[in-house]
Amino acid sequence: MNKFKIKSFCKINLSLNVLKRNNNGYHSISSLITFCDLHDVLLINKIKGTKDKVIFTGKFKNNINNKKNTLTNLLNILRKKKILREQAFKINVKKNIPHGAGLGGGSSNAAALLNFFNKKMNLKFKKNQVIKIARQIGFDVPIVLKKQNTFLTGKNEKIKRLKKNFNLNILIVYPNVVCQTKKIYRNNKKFSFFKRNFQLFSKNKKKIITYLRNQNNDLEQTVIKFHPRVGNLINFIKIQNGCYFSRITGSGSACIGIFSKMEEAIYAQKLLNIKFKKYWSVVSKTI
Repeated sequence: MNKFKIKSFCKINLSLNVLKRNNNGYHSISSLITFCDLHDVLLINKIKGTKDKVIFTGKFKNNINNKKNTLTNLLNILRKKKILREQAFKINVKKNIPHGAGLGGGSSNAAALLNFFNKKMNLKFKKNQVIKIARQIGFDVPIVLKKQNTFLTGKNEKIKRLKKNFNLNILIVYPNVVCQTKKIYRNNKKFSFFKRNFQLFSKNKKKIITYLRNQNNDLEQTVIKFHPRVGNLINFIKIQNGCYFSRITGSGSACIGIFSKMEEAIYAQKLLNIKFKKYWSVVSKTI
């Protein structure tokens, strides 16, 4: 079979704490990460020749470089390792996940393609080999290799996978702002101390909600400083009926609202569409 279709799902930071700035310029963070059914679609075709082709289509195709992105980075890494030497690919990515929104769309694309190559092309990479390649592409790529709730401990890039499904009702809103991750982290002034909270691993949904309501995203004020409309959006979401809390995801600019009922999230989206007519939004359930 020469044609394949795979999905890559969006990542959501329910909380994000910046612990410290490392000597290499990067930051140590702790974060609770989940996923929902919002996803990009990758159509993969085997083609003749030696050059791969990567094309972006869909609502959020703009501002993505066809020649330099997470997918071309992955393909270049595999070529340098002399893997897939005799086979080229045409990859069409339908972008349903907003770009520059903190939803990990690009990282998810690369992770999905890496998993595809390893399984369908019979590369037989071991788990640590896959993670090593993923880290070469970007910080989030190892995290999104699995569509599974994850806790970043903030210590030595340790990833803890959680068996619990949260099943949270979520409203995601993109205010048409592209946030530059490096710029947001570089200008961030807020840091948190590491605190391990075992409510995270509780089977009690009320305890999970209580834990999350007491958390925050340390990057939020920096994002609002550069993009005040994000603050206005967060304030609008959080006053809607049934909203537990609202904050940015990742380094922004997408904002999330967690609601007690799906009907309340849908109604909040309708009100939002009236007040912010040009903003994009979606209602879903987390896993």
